[in-house]
Amino acid sequence: MNLYNQWLNDITAGQKQLTILIDPEKFVLEDAFAKAYLLKIPDATTHIFVGGSTDNSNQTDATVQLLKKHTTLPVFLFPGDYTQLTPKVDGVLLLSLLSGRNPEYLIHQHVQAAPILHRLAVEIIPTGYILIDGGKETAVQRISKTVPIDQKHIDLIQHTALAGQHLGKKCIYLEAGSGALYPVDPKIIKAVKQILDIPLIVGGGIRSTQQMQAAYQAGADMVVIGTAFEKQEFLH
Repeated sequence: MNLYNQWLNDITAGQKQLTILIDPEKFVLEDAFAKAYLLKIPDATTHIFVGGSTDNSNQTDATVQLLKKHTTLPVFLFPGDYTQLTPKVDGVLLLSLLSGRNPEYLIHQHVQAAPILHRLAVEIIPTGYILIDGGKETAVQRISKTVPIDQKHIDLIQHTALAGQHLGKKCIYLEAGSGALYPVDPKIIKAVKQILDIPLIVGGGIRSTQQMQAAYQAGADMVVIGTAFEKQEFLH
């Protein structure tokens, strides 16, 4: 069974998913660091995402290889662009930035990635990526040159997610952005979940178990923790 189908089975069984997002530019490529890092992740963690808006140090491949050496958790690539693709991951979230109107991240990056992905023996999960205003300019916003959707525009967010489902995306990712001042409002999560038939991922700005549980209760199938885990703020 592939990992996506396993995820669907887990969701059907009522199992919420928790993912730790690792930025390869901030990861130290040493065995001791990797072991210590992985020991700190919450027991409930089900997946690891690796990726960032940039990887100027070209560390994605080496980061994934080191993580795979020390964990049995599935490792998915969360790529900022096609140059970050690596065969060492278990799967790739093929992100389409649906909230923006920049063709670079709606299709151009995917065209460049297509021949590489065709050669890689990794699972591909087409993902509708929706950037939500988290109270500050994020790296995704700067790199993609797109504007996040204001949290008060719930109908627009909901309809954007639904459009992604109609386009054949296998999941929707609501993202407040790395280091967001506040996470996606549970009202938004609930509204989007009510209209979808595919899994819903929520990340950005989640710093506490209370915020995580609020996201789950509103309908998130998977919560992603990144910056808060890096700074060891989460679960404290």
